[in-house]
Amino acid sequence: MLNFKKNIRSRVLKTIIVDDEEHVRLTLQKFLARYCPQVKVIGQAEGVAEAHEMISRHHPDLVLLDIKMGDGTGFDLLKKFETPDFKVIFITAHDQFAVQAFKVSAIDFILKPVDPEQLADAVAKAQQAVQHDLRIKLDALETNLHTDKNHQKKIVVKTLDNIYLLEAGYITHLESDGSYTKIFTTDQGEIMTSRPMKEYEEMLVGHGFLRIHRSFLINLAHVKRLEKGDGGFVVLTEGCKIPVASRKRDVIINLLDELAE
Repeated sequence: MLNFKKNIRSRVLKTIIVDDEEHVRLTLQKFLARYCPQVKVIGQAEGVAEAHEMISRHHPDLVLLDIKMGDGTGFDLLKKFETPDFKVIFITAHDQFAVQAFKVSAIDFILKPVDPEQLADAVAKAQQAVQHDLRIKLDALETNLHTDKNHQKKIVVKTLDNIYLLEAGYITHLESDGSYTKIFTTDQGEIMTSRPMKEYEEMLVGHGFLRIHRSFLINLAHVKRLEKGDGGFVVLTEGCKIPVASRKRDVIINLLDELAE
């Protein structure tokens, strides 16, 4: 049984600075170090291509984003992400883009030269937004984990030889194997299906399941403990150890309060 934290601890905002001017990047980093202790700068990029690669690799919470750069705009960068999972503060010399910035749900729009007080206020708003998003996810997961057993989600899984009607509560985890998916259950063992895991994730993610790695989707009701060593592993009730992706580590730590031993 999982107990969830009612008061999510303040989290460090992993932040990437994107600007084509080095002196601006250095100034922003200096201001963040001095006025925003909740921020950890994990990278800097000078253009769209470099920023796209860096964001995809490091999965930041916050991006401080210039608009006009040598190889494109900040808006071009955001279009490369189907559903950005990071907050954005635009920092630019071009005030005519303010309306467009807020249309893409930017936290704030700061004009150069940057006022450190305004930057600190914007970062505080970003942190509140990140905390709010996590609170919503936590509440949804907690609600789904306590859903009446008689009204649990059921999914149909087709294999070459059988058609299964699986109750979500009996599924411990799913593993992606190329275009195939392995579904592990407590009542019917391991089932291999030719459908990609993304399809099952869409069915199950609102029912107490969480993608903790690109290859694994787990049922939080079957989590036994979280091992923090060696990058992090979740141990399930059946004894299986599932690796936790670095970008999901803080989410898991915030979500899980006490794990049954």
